[in-house]
Amino acid sequence: MTARTRLSQAAVEERRQAVLRYVADHGETRIDDLARHFEVSLMTMHRDLDDLTGRHLLRKERGRAVAFPALTMETATRFRENSALAAKNALCAAVASRITPGSTVLMEDSTTLFPLVPALAEMDQLHVVTNSVGLAQRLGSVAPAVNVTLLGGHYRGDFNSCTGPTVTRALSHIRADLALMSATAVLEGRLFHPLNDYVEVKLAMLASAEQALLLVDHSKFGKTATYAYGTVADYHTVITDTGTPDTELAAIHDLEVPVETVEPEEPSL
Repeated sequence: MTARTRLSQAAVEERRQAVLRYVADHGETRIDDLARHFEVSLMTMHRDLDDLTGRHLLRKERGRAVAFPALTMETATRFRENSALAAKNALCAAVASRITPGSTVLMEDSTTLFPLVPALAEMDQLHVVTNSVGLAQRLGSVAPAVNVTLLGGHYRGDFNSCTGPTVTRALSHIRADLALMSATAVLEGRLFHPLNDYVEVKLAMLASAEQALLLVDHSKFGKTATYAYGTVADYHTVITDTGTPDTELAAIHDLEVPVETVEPEEPSL
């Protein structure tokens, strides 16, 4: 491949995320089969897999790429942070104008909200309350003017965030103007999460906010998980991208919840 046609880093990451999804779907796959499927050289595929292995996103074993257990891949921050990144960027761009300077904003641990950090850094007298250590660190590094309250409790390393009664009790004493939240799985307007501790945090945030927005990219729809915790009707608006199936959008409309769809930008070559 010549320099003229070399992929951008964003496009390379898009391919690597596609490789990760393919391996996850199959459990394990021969490396030479992956190279053929994605129409790249064996050397390029080894580079992709070395990068994914270095980030603990999969394992390389004797000519094979092997996925981690499904629950780990559904929940751990390292798997979620770079998935559907173009859609997450578009969702955050759409919601930035809804945040009022001087307000108090609840933000959960979802990686969907991470791209919002640069926009928050431009706002005056903003108070962010979060259970996400990762989000607090990002805000602290680029947005020193933002007042950040980190809700401490039981620390969960895979999520890099806190849950438990300490978090929910603290939320019961907070009144926020806005809650920004996402969902792991949405089916016909119903919301699901694989871990009950995080369901409790979500419900506490909803109870503490005057208004709540749900930011969910298309990959979360048409799925369920162990714990159901309400519907999209608990939110004032659902913001998603144009890849979301029409049947799922219709289910949200049936619940009389406003839906805003955004168009993600394609990675440049």
